[in-house]
Amino acid sequence: MSDQASKLRNLVEERADEEAQARRIGELYLDVAENTRVIAITSGKGGVGKTNLAVNLAVGLQLAGQRVLLIDADIGMANVNLLMGSVANRSLLDLLNEDVELEDVIENGAAGVKYISGVAGVEVALNVNRLEQRKLHKKLSRCSDIADVIIIDTGAGLNRNVIEFVLAAEEVLLITTSEPTALADAYAVIKAYTTYTERRNIKLVVNRIRDEEECYEVADKINQTTQKFLGLTVGCLGYIYEDKIVREAVHKQEPFLIVNPNSPASRCISELVKSLLSGEKMESVSRGWRGFLDSLFGY
Repeated sequence: MSDQASKLRNLVEERADEEAQARRIGELYLDVAENTRVIAITSGKGGVGKTNLAVNLAVGLQLAGQRVLLIDADIGMANVNLLMGSVANRSLLDLLNEDVELEDVIENGAAGVKYISGVAGVEVALNVNRLEQRKLHKKLSRCSDIADVIIIDTGAGLNRNVIEFVLAAEEVLLITTSEPTALADAYAVIKAYTTYTERRNIKLVVNRIRDEEECYEVADKINQTTQKFLGLTVGCLGYIYEDKIVREAVHKQEPFLIVNPNSPASRCISELVKSLLSGEKMESVSRGWRGFLDSLFGY
């Protein structure tokens, strides 16, 4: 009788633990080799350049000699494949099917970057059950066999899908602009992030700046708030200039780093790549004569 009671108690405790784990934010994670970097790119709101950063960083790292896998985890608003100029036959969610393996969902993108597409145009969140979590974990665990760097393009905002991927990554890049709404939403992401983890591996990337000083002004504004209410300072990885080549590249459905590698925005990406690989501060990027003309004539 005591043996049966012991077994029942262990079963109850095991199920209670599983239920608690299922409720815990950050349940989904990538089990990858220690020498594989996992970088999540996120934003507080849409329209600040998150996917463009993810795609062009992936291309830059690939051109720098890294094997890169880009995972589009923006379920519902996925568009990595559009910026890559290719058509994805399958998506991340197809891995939930028994007969679909990792190789089946990996597509070839620009500059040799491999990517896994998300799903666009559907109202669905990645709220998978325990069995589906194990299935995804098993299939995604082999990502490190084909990549030195795995970049996760999360959705924008604070839904569970976004937070889980952000918490699972060892490095997080939070992209924002100088707009007040973007700054407020960036702070909201930082607050949510620090609520669920004690890690401090989140860094800012400031997009669409006119000059370098604007980047540091934005970082200071965010850090004044985070220091006051959260007691922490968020590092700034660097910045990307406002550049008309970005819009042109989107229309061409190509990464702007490939369309014009010498444009101000592309040179910023190149310096961000160097910073990520070296661990050193991003070098200043001059906008040059074209940048001067763009500013002068209002581009």
